[in-house]
Parts: sequence; structure tokens; C-alpha cells
Amino acid sequence: MNSVNSTDPDFDAVIVGAGFGGLRALYEMRRLGKTVRLLDAGSDVGGTWYWNRYPGARTDSEAWAYCYSFSKELQDDWNWPERMPTWDQVQAYLSHVADRFDMRKDIDFNTRVTSAVYDEDENLWTITAADGRSWRCRYFISAVGWFAVAVQPPFDMTLFKGECYMSSQWPKEKVDFAGKRVGIVGSGSTAVQIMPVVAKQAAHVTLFQRTPNYVLPGRNHPLDDDDRRAIKQNYEQVWEQVRRQVFAFPMETSALTYDDVDDEQRERIFEYGWEQGGFRFLFETFADMLVDERTNRAAAEFVRRKIRSIVKDPRTAELLCPTYPIALKRPPLGNFYFESFNRDNVSLVDVKSAPIVAATERGLATSEREYELDIIIFAIGFDAVTGPLTHMEVRGRGGELVRDKWQAGPRTHLGIVMDGFPNMFIITGPQSPFSNVPPVVDASVDWIGKAIQAAEARGADVIEGRPEAVERWIRLMYELLDATLLGQATELNSWFMGANIPGKAHAPLHYFGGAAGYFDELQRSIDTGFAQDLTFEKVKQPA
Repeated sequence: MNSVNSTDPDFDAVIVGAGFGGLRALYEMRRLGKTVRLLDAGSDVGGTWYWNRYPGARTDSEAWAYCYSFSKELQDDWNWPERMPTWDQVQAYLSHVADRFDMRKDIDFNTRVTSAVYDEDENLWTITAADGRSWRCRYFISAVGWFAVAVQPPFDMTLFKGECYMSSQWPKEKVDFAGKRVGIVGSGSTAVQIMPVVAKQAAHVTLFQRTPNYVLPGRNHPLDDDDRRAIKQNYEQVWEQVRRQVFAFPMETSALTYDDVDDEQRERIFEYGWEQGGFRFLFETFADMLVDERTNRAAAEFVRRKIRSIVKDPRTAELLCPTYPIALKRPPLGNFYFESFNRDNVSLVDVKSAPIVAATERGLATSEREYELDIIIFAIGFDAVTGPLTHMEVRGRGGELVRDKWQAGPRTHLGIVMDGFPNMFIITGPQSPFSNVPPVVDASVDWIGKAIQAAEARGADVIEGRPEAVERWIRLMYELLDATLLGQATELNSWFMGANIPGKAHAPLHYFGGAAGYFDELQRSIDTGFAQDLTFEKVKQPA
């Protein structure tokens, strides 16, 4: 590494995070001929899928679109075993990518980054790790993702004499649930995946639910050779479908609206979506589910009827039935979640009416009673999207901290760049689409590469988001939010409005104009030479 006084960087680019975004950025920087180093706190690639290895963890996107599109050879030589891959299958895929493109030689594992500081005079970023090592670079690329900072239990767990686990920091060693009384705190996507798996092993499982969810059937199944052959033969059409689908999924978005059909037809369409599994219930049924309250009410009531028909105990069924509009909270995908409540060893506790007040030596105490437990699992969410960067010391011009700049909500352009933070790029950061992540990663990294090329073609070495472009993007976030029912999500403590973290600003953390609209925004920016989006400057070098 260079000495502190040197004006030369150690690397052209330093990337933080070895998940989908980081590996794709590493590939791109190499393609541009840049020297590059990728840093990650884990001992292997995977990002979210390295840390979230809890029982039942799997994607809610079809495998054949939960992957990269930049390499036909990569598509052809990888075989997915299931429709919705498990965490270890995704981690194995990313490990294959790292090996196939010989990436590991450019990665420092077991390296937790604590700060990234921009030096205006030298036009360099200094990236520092917890162990004191540092790297100086021209371009700082954050690929830390949405879910790197978990919400901690809100009470003292040192009193509890049993085993305690965080879903987001699951141990590599197998956890034995046999004969144990297990408590699961949370009822979001993670808890929905954990509970049916643990219930098969444990003596008893108690799920502590604050807010019920519209859990849709995952309908996961193995893929055979014929399935994989058909996918690979039609990959061009698959990616075309992904690029125009509102959430970048490999499915068609329905054009039907509420008034196009009668009640009987509407029921049949909902039944079709339910049986197809995954998010097809949301997208292949009616186009106006997120904008027309009548469609939303009909869809919500359809799911409630399904819950009541599956769960045998009427009281438990009603506790599991949400009363808010569907999709205000991200609907989890479940594999026999509701069915698990028919087991004799599963019970549901409503902590909205009787909140958990403390951990005890023997378990958890609500305002009504104590529950004796041997194992407690916390699946209570994340300081999502903005948290991974606001929990780091990231300083731009004048020493301004990202956490201060985002105090009233995130401020980016295209979810990739900011004003005041030159040569910093964010992959799948705040104000990028709320959608299937890998296709957005591919498009965003392509944009970053082209922006760097455009700067160099001008002889510039400073790339910065225009302040007016940032302001336009923020206004657009609110306009898109107001065009849907999603603004009501704040009342439900939804993470995609920042409402699950006390004191966090309630602001849209995502672009809700659909992935296709976002891809169009990126292409417009490229086609116009970034003129409305970025400033390109040349830092004067000392004589």
C-alpha cells in the first residue's frame, strides 16, 4: 500500500460487500481495466446469503431470474436445483461466479469496513477496516445491500438461561431443536420461513406475532433437466420479460382491472394466481391492485378466506388474518406456514394486545404471562436500506456524514450517486427499485461503468451527482408513492418506509415506479451523456 503522504491511490476502485452487487462491480471494474479490491466482513462471498443461513431461508424470486444476465456462458453452465433456491444454493451460485471469473484473488474476506472518508485535495477515498488496515482509491463503490444492520432485541437478554439466536447472524454449526421449547419473535418473511422447519423438530414452537401478514404460497418445487433446458433455450425471452415486468420478475403483468370482470370471474382469477404461487398472485391477476382500493379489498378478502379455510382453530385463524390493504407490507412467501398452525406443537401469541415486556431466566414475559422456552429466535427485521451506510462513518465534502445528509430521508440520484460525495457509487441503495435485486444490480453497475467511461473521455476524474438531479429524484419518489396505496405503510411500521426503526425518518426508501421505469431512467441518462445527472470535473494536481 502507498504511504499516507502519497497522492497515488492503492487501487482505482474499492468495493465494499461481496454479494450480488459487489461481485458484479468487481467484474465491471476489471472489464474497464481498473485496479480493484473488494472487501467483505464474511469469510466467503454471498452477502445477505452468507449471513442469513437460518432454517428455511430461501429466495422469493424464481431462480432463473435471481442471477446475473451479463454472461451467457455463466447462464449456460449453472444449474439451479429448485424454483425458489435456498440460501446455500444462492451462496453456491455466487461462489461459482467468484471462481469462474477468478475473483477471489481481488477479495479481502474477514474485513469489516468501518469508515470511508473523501479527501477533497487529493480526490481520493480512504476506506478503513476495523483492524486498522486502510485502502486509498479513486472510486468508492458501496455494495452493502439493504439488510446488513439487524434490529436488536429491545430488552436485556442476558437474564435468559437458554439459547438465543438472531436470524441474521445464524451460526454455521447446526442448531438442535429436538425436544426443545422454541420461541420465534417476529412474523415477517424470515419468521414465516423458519417456523414450519423448526416445528418439525421442536417439542413446541410459540410464534410471537405483532402484525399478521398476507402470506402467499411459495409453491416451490425441484427443477428437472427438462425445466433447466427450457429456461436456457429461452433466456433471451426471460430477460426481456424481466426488463419490462414491474418488479423485474420473470412473469407477465396482468392488464386486467377491477371493472373488466364480474365477481365470479374475479374469484377464478384470484384462484389462478394463488395456485401459481409466488408473487404471481399480485402481478398476474389484476394490474390495479396497488392503486384501486376495490381491487385491493377483493384480493385481501380472498387471502383471508384462504387463511380461514386452512387454519382449523377459528381464533388462531382470525389472529392470522391481516386487516390492512394487501401489499402495504411486503407479502412473505410461505411453504406450509398457515398449515403449521394446525400442528399440536405450534401456538400463536398476539403481542399487539399483550406486548413482550422482558426476557426472564426461563423465557419471555408478556404483559399477561410468562412463556417458558429453551431457545429464542429473533426475526425482528433490519434498519433496512439506509442503515448499512448510516451505521458506517461515510464522509464526503467538508467531512459531511451520510447519516447527517439522510437525517430527513435518503438523498440520492437514481439511487446510485449523491451530491457532496464525489466518486461514490451505491449499488441497490436507497431510492433504487423495490424489486427483484439481481436485474437491478446488472443495470446499475452497467450505468456506473458507463459514467466512469464518460468522465475519462472528458479527461475528468471527479464524478458527482447534480444537486438539482437529487432534488428531482426525491420529488419523484414522493410522486410515485402518492400514486399508490403504499403511503399507508407507515402506519404498519413498514421497513420500506423506514417506519420500523424508532426515530428514523419516515420517507420512501425505494423507487416505486417499477423496475421497467427505472431501467428507462438509467438508459435516458446514458443516452443524454449524463448531462442532467452528473458533473464531471478535473482536480488540479499539485505542481
